[in-house]
Amino acid sequence: MGERAPQERFVERLKRVRAAAGGPSQADLLKADQAREHPRLTRSSLSDLLNGKFTRPPPWERVEAFTTACVQTARDRGIHLPLVQVAQRLRLDHDILTEQLVDPGAPTAEDRVPQDGPRGSRPRRRFGAVPPRAGGFQHRAVARVLDDSVGDTDAPALAGATATVLIGLGGAGKTQLAGDYAHTQWDEGRVDLLMWISAGSRDAITSAYIDVAVELLGQNPTQPERAWRRLLEWLAETGTRWLIVLDDLQTPADLSGLWPPYSPNGRVVVTTRCRDAALQGDRRRIVDVELFAPDEALAYLAEKLPDRARTGTGIAELAGLADDLGYLPLALAQAAAYLINKPLLSCRDYRAKIADRRTTLAELLPGEKHLPDEHARTVAATWALSTEAADRLEPVGAARSVLELLSLLDPAGVPIAVLTADVVAQYLASRLERDVAAEDVVGGLECLQRFSLLTLEPDQAHRAARVHALVQRAVRDTLSPIDFAALARGAADALQAAWGDFDVEQDLMLALRSNTTALQDVAGEHLWQPHPHPVLLLLVRSLGNAGLLSSGISLGGALHHRALIQCGPGHRDTLSARRCCAVFSGLGGDAAGAVAALEELLVDSLRYLGPDDFDTLRTRSALANWKGTAGDVVDAIAAFEQLIPELEQVMGPDHRETLAARHNLAATRETAGDIAGATTALEQLVPHLRRVLRPDNRLTLASRHDLAILRGRAGDAAGATAALEGLAADYHRVLGADHPDTLSSRADLAHWRGEAGDATEAVIRLRQLLADTREALGSDHLHTLAIRAAFATWLRKAGDAASADAEFERVFGDHVRILGSDHPETVAVGENLPPSFTRHLSRPFPPRKGSSGELGA
Repeated sequence: MGERAPQERFVERLKRVRAAAGGPSQADLLKADQAREHPRLTRSSLSDLLNGKFTRPPPWERVEAFTTACVQTARDRGIHLPLVQVAQRLRLDHDILTEQLVDPGAPTAEDRVPQDGPRGSRPRRRFGAVPPRAGGFQHRAVARVLDDSVGDTDAPALAGATATVLIGLGGAGKTQLAGDYAHTQWDEGRVDLLMWISAGSRDAITSAYIDVAVELLGQNPTQPERAWRRLLEWLAETGTRWLIVLDDLQTPADLSGLWPPYSPNGRVVVTTRCRDAALQGDRRRIVDVELFAPDEALAYLAEKLPDRARTGTGIAELAGLADDLGYLPLALAQAAAYLINKPLLSCRDYRAKIADRRTTLAELLPGEKHLPDEHARTVAATWALSTEAADRLEPVGAARSVLELLSLLDPAGVPIAVLTADVVAQYLASRLERDVAAEDVVGGLECLQRFSLLTLEPDQAHRAARVHALVQRAVRDTLSPIDFAALARGAADALQAAWGDFDVEQDLMLALRSNTTALQDVAGEHLWQPHPHPVLLLLVRSLGNAGLLSSGISLGGALHHRALIQCGPGHRDTLSARRCCAVFSGLGGDAAGAVAALEELLVDSLRYLGPDDFDTLRTRSALANWKGTAGDVVDAIAAFEQLIPELEQVMGPDHRETLAARHNLAATRETAGDIAGATTALEQLVPHLRRVLRPDNRLTLASRHDLAILRGRAGDAAGATAALEGLAADYHRVLGADHPDTLSSRADLAHWRGEAGDATEAVIRLRQLLADTREALGSDHLHTLAIRAAFATWLRKAGDAASADAEFERVFGDHVRILGSDHPETVAVGENLPPSFTRHLSRPFPPRKGSSGELGA
């Protein structure tokens, strides 16, 4: 080939381009060129070009016109031919042709670059240190995606993605995946040139390119930019099979103008923690590197720690350890190394150290001198670098402060309502000593996501921000005691603000409970200094409202005990906790016990707080309500009639507690048999609630509910059904499909459809409702038990007595197991009676109350 004339070599390049375009005729090429605004080809000039009939270099404009015509005709035939890459390659050939026609001794293109030749004879070169395969390497599903994304070496040109970008949290195993892929490609002879580049900066990337260009292509090191540009040009044109790995890209913008070119023979893998629009592009595929799957994590630990996996108990402990470490590959590797160096430390004892929140990550994992698999940094150091980088982005300083706040909350997800609360911006302003707006908080979240320190799920507003539990722990380890305490109170303030007056949908309520529990687990003591934070009581009330009595009673009792010791018997928080415990007693079926406890509490409230105090008035309202529930409706009505004017005077007629007392007075009148009086009271109250609170407020919805049922009890079952249809839709819209109030409204609607004469429809609706309630709340939830009893009742009314009896027998057994044989609902079911919500106006089971029954008021 070295003896061929320059024209012959250049024409051979043109023929390759023409063949790649599908072999268009000269007429086809002329037609495509004539369609351009400024045609440059004629029949004779094109013929001379393609037959090498020239002694001087043809004008580049003519060659460029030929290239464009080829690309256009290829596109018309459904063939994708990249114009830029083809033109760049031909431009290089044209430059060489020009040199050789002027100086016949000038080197050819083949002389300047490594020979492509038969694959078996190609010289193979490696540049850069590919990290060794990690011990216990797991062939994860993402590795198969990586292999698929770059296509087969022998695949046709233009098939598959030329660049794969692996993105994930620091420690997710991106470098190990890329390293394993590089080793495999090299060991199996699939590439002839392998370049591994540590892409920490633009200078590091260009320096690596220059080294390769100098050594491989003979470029002049004194002309560095020309050298690396020549390397990129050569990569586009060579037939040599190459793989370039750009590892740990810190700043995506550093690759601007430095991306290896597309080539059917080339592959590119980039690993980075950054999520950035600059990584998007033609023929680039973004692949998220997730954590180990549980089976992958266990297999890894079992391979690294075989002596600890010899028994079923040992394997179970290793599985538990994987879960404790959140299935993070880097943490698992370093934990395994720690245990290898601690042969006398059992896995169980090591897990106990992990569970002890007083132990830092530095004490749980090996130091830098003892890291496995040539790890450069510890887990904590890896994330610290990402945090510093995120903190330098605009808004400067917001990322770290937001991450510190997230470190105390639920790793499964923090609601956006918590993060955008005004108190969060205020907290950040105090930390950063400058003005901070809600947009800065959002900006901080976005900066953290760009470095994969958290995952943002905008479509899941109630679990919008998720941070790995070990990242949280590493962040907490850096906080001083003073900062930790302030941060804990700030997080609690944000949760309290998001909770509002409990008019939130079910999913948000669940998220708030889990986040408050997480905060309590990691910062419990700080929530008691200098006094109990209100969010603690909000958590207890939320459990009661959801019917989770066992958890509510346990937590409420603990709260009261701690408040009694720390604050004393007369402190407001101690008295509030006592009121919660009393209400839980009533919700558990002991209405008389609730009355007795509230009577004792009222004496102490009057003594310590005074008669006009807000909490004293709330206790009086709760006492009146539970007296009515216990059967003393006359005394309850008298108590409400005395209380309401005082509430109006102290708190005002539009205060929620005043309105709730009016609601509960109407309910108590209905229980006493005064249907007309209850109806009149609610007809006056509902418009007031719509105006003062809002139409979607839970107290407004509860009053509408009771008014609808009063219609049914007055003989208008059809009117009750129509009203409940709209109400059920509103509950669904406001609180969500799984909220207990939504489910109760559907139960009431089914009941009154049956009372309107359609027992079969009532059965159908209750059957579907029962399935939905079990899925949403669980089989042992109080609402589920109540709906099962209602279902049995309507089975009997629909004529299916055998099925009804069987269902009553099953549900009675579950009532005894869960509530006890003396609970009023257990007794009612045992007598084959319908549940409370079919018999009492404002007491669907558990009661929907405006104040004393609803703990969140």
